[in-house]
Amino acid sequence: MPPTLTPSERAALVERYRTGYAAFAAVIAGASEAELDARPFEGEWTLREIVHHLADGELSSAIRIRRLIAEDDPVIVGYDEGLYARRLHYDARPVRPSLAAVEAARASSATLLDHLDDEEWGRAGTHSEMGAYGVEAWLRIYAEHPYDHASQAAAVLAAIRSGAGSA
Repeated sequence: MPPTLTPSERAALVERYRTGYAAFAAVIAGASEAELDARPFEGEWTLREIVHHLADGELSSAIRIRRLIAEDDPVIVGYDEGLYARRLHYDARPVRPSLAAVEAARASSATLLDHLDDEEWGRAGTHSEMGAYGVEAWLRIYAEHPYDHASQAAAVLAAIRSGAGSA
């Protein structure tokens, strides 16, 4: 499939992808262990759980982009985020290694994006939940992923620090 983004649109998304880790890390910087574990909104994730979800999403995304570029018509399999949270002990693990994983996965993938040509930007496969899924669709999703969770984390922190919710 031919690329649909203009070079300037693509460059802007790659830059947003490149800066996503720092934006997320800035939001949770200085959060205490108690804040990492507080749950001000019933049924929503804690900061600790958000960090681990982001890490698993980014590690998965790093493999997805490589498969889209290296393999012909790969099948990209979705996963159950709630199941991961429960079975991978999101509530108990330290956040520092997961933050490092996000930073490393993004840095590595950003350098890969810098080397793609138009043919590679047009490569695609099939996502088990979304259907047709290409490199540009991947970029649109993952350029925003840490920003989405930065907003989520900011709301959680604001609620904790204001004493709202059911911490």
